[in-house]
Amino acid sequence: MLDFFDPRTSDPKSFDPTLYQRDLGTPARESESAVALTIDGVEVRVPAGTSVMRAAALAGITIPKLCASDNLEAFGSCRLCAVEIEGKRGLPASCTTPVGEGMAVTTQNARLAKLRRNVMELYISDHPLDCLTCPANGDCELQDMAGAVGLREVRYGFEGANHLDAEIDDSNPYFSFDPSKCIVCSRCVRACNEVQGTFALTIEGRGFESKVAAGQSEPFMDSDCVSCGACVQACPTSTLMEKSVIDEGVPEHSVVTTCAYCGVGCSFEAQMKGDKLIRMVPYKGGDANHGHSCVKGRFAFGYATHKDRIREPMIRDAIDQPWRAVSWQEAIDFAASRLKSIQAEHGRDSIGGITSSRCTNEETYLVQKLIRAAFGNNNTDTCARVCHSPTGYGLKTTLGESAGTQTFDSVMKADTILVIGANPTDAHPVFASQMKRRLRQGATLIVADPRRIDLLATPHGGRALHLPLRPGTNVALVNALAHVVISEGLEDHDFIARRCEGDAYHKWRDFISEIRHAPEAVEAITGVPAEQLREAARAYASAANGAIYYGLGVTEHSQGSTMVMGIANLAMATGNIGREGVGVNPLRGQNNVQGSCDMGSFPHELPGYQHVADPAVRQRFEAVWNTTLDDEPGLRIPNMFDAAVAGTFRALYVQGEDIAQSDPNTQHVEAALSALDCLIVQDIFLNETAKYAHVLLPGATFLEKNGTFTNAERRINRVRRVMPPVAGKEDWEVTQDLANALGYPMHYQHPSEIMDEIAQLTPSFTGVSYQRLEQLGSIQWPCNDAFPGGTPTMHEIDFPIGKGHFAITEYVATEERTSRHYPLLLTTGRILSQYNVGAQTRRTANSAWHAEDVLEIHPADADDRGLRDGDWLGIRSRVGHTVLRCRVSERMAPGVVYTTFHHPGSGANVITTDNSDWATNCPEYKVTAVQVEKVTQPSAWQRHFHRFDAQQQRHLEGADESPAALK
Repeated sequence: MLDFFDPRTSDPKSFDPTLYQRDLGTPARESESAVALTIDGVEVRVPAGTSVMRAAALAGITIPKLCASDNLEAFGSCRLCAVEIEGKRGLPASCTTPVGEGMAVTTQNARLAKLRRNVMELYISDHPLDCLTCPANGDCELQDMAGAVGLREVRYGFEGANHLDAEIDDSNPYFSFDPSKCIVCSRCVRACNEVQGTFALTIEGRGFESKVAAGQSEPFMDSDCVSCGACVQACPTSTLMEKSVIDEGVPEHSVVTTCAYCGVGCSFEAQMKGDKLIRMVPYKGGDANHGHSCVKGRFAFGYATHKDRIREPMIRDAIDQPWRAVSWQEAIDFAASRLKSIQAEHGRDSIGGITSSRCTNEETYLVQKLIRAAFGNNNTDTCARVCHSPTGYGLKTTLGESAGTQTFDSVMKADTILVIGANPTDAHPVFASQMKRRLRQGATLIVADPRRIDLLATPHGGRALHLPLRPGTNVALVNALAHVVISEGLEDHDFIARRCEGDAYHKWRDFISEIRHAPEAVEAITGVPAEQLREAARAYASAANGAIYYGLGVTEHSQGSTMVMGIANLAMATGNIGREGVGVNPLRGQNNVQGSCDMGSFPHELPGYQHVADPAVRQRFEAVWNTTLDDEPGLRIPNMFDAAVAGTFRALYVQGEDIAQSDPNTQHVEAALSALDCLIVQDIFLNETAKYAHVLLPGATFLEKNGTFTNAERRINRVRRVMPPVAGKEDWEVTQDLANALGYPMHYQHPSEIMDEIAQLTPSFTGVSYQRLEQLGSIQWPCNDAFPGGTPTMHEIDFPIGKGHFAITEYVATEERTSRHYPLLLTTGRILSQYNVGAQTRRTANSAWHAEDVLEIHPADADDRGLRDGDWLGIRSRVGHTVLRCRVSERMAPGVVYTTFHHPGSGANVITTDNSDWATNCPEYKVTAVQVEKVTQPSAWQRHFHRFDAQQQRHLEGADESPAALK
């Protein structure tokens, strides 16, 4: 008898993840009750509740199907999967029929064959007979099933097929919808509903008149469709088809890699035709995304071959000069010579570098090693400074580890979900789809955000509460929630006694019990009614499982670190740590923010969050790196800028970050970059930072390199090279060349060797290797002798610091206050179609959804100023002035305005201030006092920006001929 309980314990390479999606059931545990049956004479034992289709698949028996898909609930409409079951009348659908003890199933005989041919004949009779010219030829389930059932002729005409001359909808830039090829199997509709949770598609009409419609029979681009691609992937015909496949043909081979957009870390099959990338298809074996995707990862990959790519190294002596295209060797020698001469004149600490959260772990590790070992100082920092550095500080202080506690899948066991300062549907859309699925099942949602986010508008099976707090009052809010927990006796006394420091808890309890933290006392501060705060606290604390997810709306504040500690306090007080369905979960913005922190990018920490002042730690690194390390922390990014303006910091190496656009107080950043004697930028485009550079080194996209990314759930995923780097080198090779030119030897042959060194020096990565990653698919650190298979859920038994530490979280109002001159509070965020500073997505068709940044303003504030949609608005803060177009919106409360920061010319960070988190210098992007007024021309900064941009483009286009061209 074949016994199918959990084949994943066998060779992972032979495991077919498609058998473990929802229409075929879920993997069984040994404790689950088993059912024995026979299928085509084969004895099978599977868990109770398994469908006959899944049981057959596990036994290696294929049953034809059309409406069934491995990521959708069973539907049973196509009748192609019908089987005979001894003792049962009729021919039931195997996808919807559960197994029964002693059941005898027949999947193939003359009767079933005739039924299936007749069913297929009816489908084909309603379908255009253009298979030879169909773009899906060779990649069409309808064709495959026609062949599988032996259909050779069609006896019926097309009289009833009124849809055959229906107009093709080409409105979406990435895929077309051809109704003439639709068989109304509903898979696209179900994928939109069940997988994505957008409910943008419906079936209109009945019988022969039934058809798939987007919205109210609108073009796809005018409907609620978010272009995630789930419908395209689900379609069994060429009804929904990628335009790239229509233009280029069906791909021939594929490479599994990891998306380089947000911190979800989706796995994709990069499907190729020769050396040309045709499409990105979400990989069903991806542990973070389970075969789902968003518009960015699925479709916005065209930037990799965009004409703007930097394809050869360039140098110049000053930023007002044209670029000179040179060989790699000349560029590296030029950069090394400049760095050496600057250090000789201004001292060892006069140079530094910034690592990238878009690059791989191996590349990031190598950059900080270059700075510490070749530069001889600790002046290394990362863009995580300006997004999630408070996460590291706050969670390290309270829980003992600088990372989130759960897997993304854990949300499916949460009963109450508290989302603070995050917008998952826009910033982390694949995880948001999973969260929405849990909400439809009945989980309670609590959103603490100044803006009404789309998650609140999605269908919910349970309650949905919105706490529209004023920007800058997070800590007051979390203290009020904790006050309710303590004052109403909702804390988990057993968890606190077993898992937390007693003295710290009692001090915190006395602090949080003070009446000044009561919801009624903080209502005037937060703007949230006291009863709403009490309701939210009760919903979270009384849930069997309460989970907290937070984003930059928590960390990018002057009290970002305090708020992270407050979140951890709340989770510990209610016992919501250390099991599935709970936890403290930071949603990382970029693809490798977690990895860049893990790899030692901060000036005070070596890889694995090991402090540079620890002699034993330094000794270990010095022995492997064969050098002497500085024991003093180096400069943070803001310190580098200040020192550059002061003239004591003279050179900077920036890999894969656009600090001129992404960092606050743009004019101060530009002054710092202009003051440098040498700025080395390694990137794929001439970004805003590169316009101030003296050395421009071509970067490689994620499609052009090998390595690993670490996502927001600590999951280490392989990045595999799909195509050759356009400039000939992967990023790690460039860093290695620079180290060698500076006299510090690096001789790696492959990123796997870098990972081996990381594992040697980083306790949480001890068990990580490329071989293990190939075996397991992905690994969540810590992975070591104590956790050889990785750690999906953190802190199950204890904390790295022993006992959880309750921290005192005093609310201190931000220095950025409204006034008569600046009466509005500006907060910022992201939008679905664009990513970060937009360097990648702006060079794709995603700009069809978001061609410019706009300012959202409440109708009351707009009326006070005589503003209408589309007006040009001058936005002035205490540090700067810019101009954006007006969008009147009720998403914010009166007194709050909102914008995104994806377009460099919008100057969103021209007006953000230098205020920052007290512990980490993470900028306070989310609170800026402003005034807005109608204007008719761009700001002075924008006029300068466009002139400077045009000048730098001319310098790039007028670059000297490359050595190859001169030959």
